[in-house]
Amino acid sequence: MGTSELETGKSAQHRDTERLRDTLSEQVIGAAIEVHRTLGAGLLESAYEKCLCHELSLRGLRFARQIALDIDYKGVRVEAAYRLDLVIEGSLILELKAVDKIMPVHHAQMLTYLRLSGIRTGLLINFMVPVLKDGIKRFSL
Repeated sequence: MGTSELETGKSAQHRDTERLRDTLSEQVIGAAIEVHRTLGAGLLESAYEKCLCHELSLRGLRFARQIALDIDYKGVRVEAAYRLDLVIEGSLILELKAVDKIMPVHHAQMLTYLRLSGIRTGLLINFMVPVLKDGIKRFSL
């Protein structure tokens, strides 16, 4: 196999991985929209998280809640320095918010989670909006 064939194969594999991530993101967004449609805006983040977990279960998606994320600081392991709201199928981080406005610190938080976890894709979802699509931001490294 020549170099160009290897590059083409690698590129196709990358596209397939991206498609899987996009499909997963779409499924999760659909679940979040269903939760928002049912509950509306104005609840606590913890209520949205629990209801979203139920919706993800109904859709057959595997997830883990409140995952501790350790960091290394000058050779010292700092346990549970961060906590990820949800990790879906081991490949998508969800950071849930119920705030008036998404701030730059929320974007930085998601980018930090992606960098430290090694997961390449994340969704920041703010349920405190009239229309949920306006409260969703996708991140990818």
